[in-house]
Amino acid sequence: MRQPSVIARRVAAASVSLVVAAGAAACGPKDSGAKGSGGHSTPHKGGTLTVLNSEPQTDFDPARLYTSGGGNVPSLVFRTLTTRNRANGAAGAKVVPDLATDTGRPNKDATVWTYTLKKGLKYEDGTPITSADIKYGIERSFAPELSGGAPYLRDWLTGAANYQGPYKDKKGLSAIETPDERTIVFHLNKPEGEFPFLATQTQFAPVPKAKDTGTKYEEHPVSSGPYQVVKNENDGEHVLLKRNPNWSAATDDQRKAYPDTIDVRSGLDSSVIDQRLSASQGADAAAVTTDTNLGPAELAKVTGDKELAARVGTGHFGYTNYIAFNPTVKPFDNPKVREAIAYAVDRSSVVNAAGGSALAEPATTFLPNQKSFGYTPYDPFPAGASGNPAKAKELLAQAGYPNGLTVTLTHSNAKDFATSPEIATALQDALKKAGITVKLQGLEDNDYRDTVHSVKTEPGFFLAGWGADWPSGGPFLAPIFDGRQIVKDGANFNASRLNDKSVNDEIDSINKLTDLDAAAKRWGTLDRKIGGKALVVPLFHPVYKRLVGKDIRNVVISDWTGVLDISQVAVK
Repeated sequence: MRQPSVIARRVAAASVSLVVAAGAAACGPKDSGAKGSGGHSTPHKGGTLTVLNSEPQTDFDPARLYTSGGGNVPSLVFRTLTTRNRANGAAGAKVVPDLATDTGRPNKDATVWTYTLKKGLKYEDGTPITSADIKYGIERSFAPELSGGAPYLRDWLTGAANYQGPYKDKKGLSAIETPDERTIVFHLNKPEGEFPFLATQTQFAPVPKAKDTGTKYEEHPVSSGPYQVVKNENDGEHVLLKRNPNWSAATDDQRKAYPDTIDVRSGLDSSVIDQRLSASQGADAAAVTTDTNLGPAELAKVTGDKELAARVGTGHFGYTNYIAFNPTVKPFDNPKVREAIAYAVDRSSVVNAAGGSALAEPATTFLPNQKSFGYTPYDPFPAGASGNPAKAKELLAQAGYPNGLTVTLTHSNAKDFATSPEIATALQDALKKAGITVKLQGLEDNDYRDTVHSVKTEPGFFLAGWGADWPSGGPFLAPIFDGRQIVKDGANFNASRLNDKSVNDEIDSINKLTDLDAAAKRWGTLDRKIGGKALVVPLFHPVYKRLVGKDIRNVVISDWTGVLDISQVAVK
């Protein structure tokens, strides 16, 4: 899941390092990339690309990064078994081979996955990349001192639940076999048809055991990609990348690697980033950002300037902002109350509070409106764009509240136009028309996350958001609605405490499918089934608008990440 502030879960979207934030759509929009000279001029090699970010690229170690599709800046240094297709819109939501010759060969029930490495793969020092290096890279991601990566491997690999990494357990993981230097085999404890998506995570990047320096590895990780780290200051605040002389485009058809140098500068105020990109003076003319969106005020200024408007890229990433209910708290244990709130919601006012239709798309489905997720249009409680307070009052009366009721809505005080006061106030005004008095409880961002993700403190009614670790319904629906993923002593995301055997069984059944198109259709059907229970109220899918410098060329924004792909960009 990715946090709205950055692209990555356990932040949703430090984007892209869930990870930087992104958006969602049924297909790539017509303005999916920046246009004008920046979007369409022929790209060429050379020059320096500057990246201006608010969040530092911390923990630059493939074991510790939580990235989907290989990440953005990390993907320039770390290649993985598979990666995202580097293309605009919906075409970019597909998984493709990277270090491997294909996306993986499963056995009959998808519990064993085999990969063969391409020939001629080399590290920055010219030594060959082997299957043993990938196995070791995965194993070190289990070390407690290198935590932070995606949790799936511990859950999926046979016998891996209690593994503590190669520093403590020299025997390694028997679930990963390397019969020769180019073959690697994974044994899973249950069918997982989406394993090729997981193999895009940076934990699948090769690490040469002889060069592993433990927690200091992030200072100079050994590159398998087109660029190598020559400087990493203040834990990712300033990262300087130069070409890897031993990377070969013959083994990598995804990364274009046009610039000679990539200079990543972080810790900047978002308004300063937008100002610098707008002015495009000096090095800033060849600059981009991977984590700073145009807000409503900035977008209004840009829209009125033809030259600036041509330099705005539009991104869509699988993310949904929604109302969450905890049915163990009254009156939300009553389905009629939850349904009444669903009918009372005025999505047009919520969209306006989120920055307007250019920055938010109204949602009635929990799954984002992209084909790869299995998006199936439905509205279990159709109330139109502005809500249906009369229907809401009718349901409240049926629930035993003919004179209305008073509830408390918990939200974040962070100014993110997602779970923040603007959205809460819009809902407060809409529900008042239905006889529901809403008291607002705003919490500072860290307190908000700790409160709403703990079963001990979770409120009955709060604002939430969820993003996908990869573009599929599985990592979207399962963490929120699979009863076996309810976490009692840690971060819990199944707020509704749904533990429905039929839902759990269908999740398992879909996970067995290696035909991802067939799986997507069933995720859409499951979304509709769950949606009728009024356990959440989808509000909107965010849209991301990002400015690029005037000398930027070849803007590519996929529906996988929703942000400009650094591996494709060129400078004038």
